[in-house]
Amino acid sequence: MAQPPILSWEGLGLQQGGRWLFGGPDQDPIDLHIGARDRLALIGRNGAGKTTLFRLIEDRIEADRGLRKVKPGTRIVVLEQEPDLSGHATLMDWALAGENPPEEHEVEAIAGQLGIAMATPTKGASGGEKRRAAIARALAQDPDLLLMDEPTNHLDLAAIDWLEGWLDRYKGAFVVISHDRTFLKRLTRATLWLDRGTMRRKEVGFGGYEAWEEQVYAEEARAAEKLDAKLKLEAHWLERGVTARRKRNQGRLEKLHQMRAQRASMISGGGTAKLKLATEEDFKSKSVIVADAIAKTYGDRTVIKPFSLRIQRGDRIGIVGSNGAGKTTLLKMLTGELAPDTGSVDISNKLTGVMIDQQRALLSPDKTVRQVLAEGGDWIDVQGHRKHVQAHLKDFLFDPKIVDTKVGILSGGERSRLLLAREFAKASNLLVLDEPTNDLDLETLDLLQEVIADYEGTVLLVSHDRDFLDRTVTLTLGLDGSGKVDIVAGGYEDWERKRTESAAPSRNPASKASGASPAPAPPPPRSTKLSYKDQRDYELLPARIEELEAAIAKGETILADPQLYTTDPQKFATISKGLENARAEKDAAEERWLELAELIEG
Repeated sequence: MAQPPILSWEGLGLQQGGRWLFGGPDQDPIDLHIGARDRLALIGRNGAGKTTLFRLIEDRIEADRGLRKVKPGTRIVVLEQEPDLSGHATLMDWALAGENPPEEHEVEAIAGQLGIAMATPTKGASGGEKRRAAIARALAQDPDLLLMDEPTNHLDLAAIDWLEGWLDRYKGAFVVISHDRTFLKRLTRATLWLDRGTMRRKEVGFGGYEAWEEQVYAEEARAAEKLDAKLKLEAHWLERGVTARRKRNQGRLEKLHQMRAQRASMISGGGTAKLKLATEEDFKSKSVIVADAIAKTYGDRTVIKPFSLRIQRGDRIGIVGSNGAGKTTLLKMLTGELAPDTGSVDISNKLTGVMIDQQRALLSPDKTVRQVLAEGGDWIDVQGHRKHVQAHLKDFLFDPKIVDTKVGILSGGERSRLLLAREFAKASNLLVLDEPTNDLDLETLDLLQEVIADYEGTVLLVSHDRDFLDRTVTLTLGLDGSGKVDIVAGGYEDWERKRTESAAPSRNPASKASGASPAPAPPPPRSTKLSYKDQRDYELLPARIEELEAAIAKGETILADPQLYTTDPQKFATISKGLENARAEKDAAEERWLELAELIEG
């Protein structure tokens, strides 16, 4: 580092709840150095200690070991994830409270650019209003070091774009915790990774983080194999699954692209659903929601202009737009909660919906995880199949040992993940998700992407997470605030591209008039020669995967008997071990087949 850091922690260690959160006797101590112009992403699973590290940097809590040094005069400001506004009448009253309050005119200037009225009462203020007020308060303090905890939560796309522009021009240093991959990729230049009680640093922005993470885990796996460290491998079941899950998701993304291409063929130039399947009857039989010329106005304002769409079984629909553009209104009309002023919405009587929104606060802090998931029992019905509650927890990246932990002890992100585990267990064929990515860590986002990709029903998703939309949805409904609804096959980037192309003047009026546009030539096919074994594996593995899936289903059915463990514990243990081996073999077979498919199909 060319210049001395403005803040450093040397040999940092902290105990929490009787255990070392990081920097303990069996962990490497944390050495943290922040330079005057650093742009740092702080990465780690929910519960790893990211927010706690912010409090240590800010000097709000004391460490159990280590030395903190700060350059004199350094102003450290924290943009909290959930600021406490209690005791203040208005957002401005809260913004001007504290030891070193900002100037009121500075707060007003930034608030004006963010579109938030600081005279708004704190009581009843929405999540988006509180978040914008917190940003105005933090930025108005002219920080030398800005610590941001999930800064894009509750922000719409316009506000996120404004914040990215401000941070791009910012002259100080910042450290950011965020699940918003696009935000992190655009702004960060180095990465801090909190992992199992220690911290690593690499001088690459978030764009290079995932490759670095996989490299670290691969090196650890090789070292563990050499040491035959069975206990260590068992403790790291989450880490071992990261790379395999991402490789399986490559196959899911390929399937997503195929679905988008199919959906694009059903959309006319005007944006309305177009019958392009084998027959109209076939198209109608697959339709679960049919909106015909629906529109909505509030007073003199047109929220939704006349709009038609057929939503088919298996569609994954993303709804995007700025706050106030009409996303919630459109969602409520499509699900039958709100009647349109004109037009009609026909909903299949076979639809059974599950709504997953920001209900985290409704989880009682006094209940245990077992009570939330299984009403205090050992078994839970997951999509109609009986499953042990601890196995279900493991599927959602929890340590099964937390089953009797009180909800109030869990972090905000863990409570959000618990809510997902509970709601996804319900039998349904329609998922409605309203900003589901808030407070989730990156691994949980990968898991949520995987669960949605494997869901056999229809998905309606409202989100401002651009990267998540690009990885998940087959069709995007884009609202620009004028009442018009764009229907675009693909994700957020596809919608943004369409808006840019629509706004740009045509360079070839003749081509535009004729509706013709030259398509780029497809790349030449890649020549790939496989060995005899590779070719045999490619042909035989799908059948083996089906055999393993059948064996796993049979084993899970046997284990679903609540009396088995007490009547024949040896049989229960044998079948459990066989299930574990079958799942591991299936994962390896899927990974192997995907690698071969990539080589063969390009």
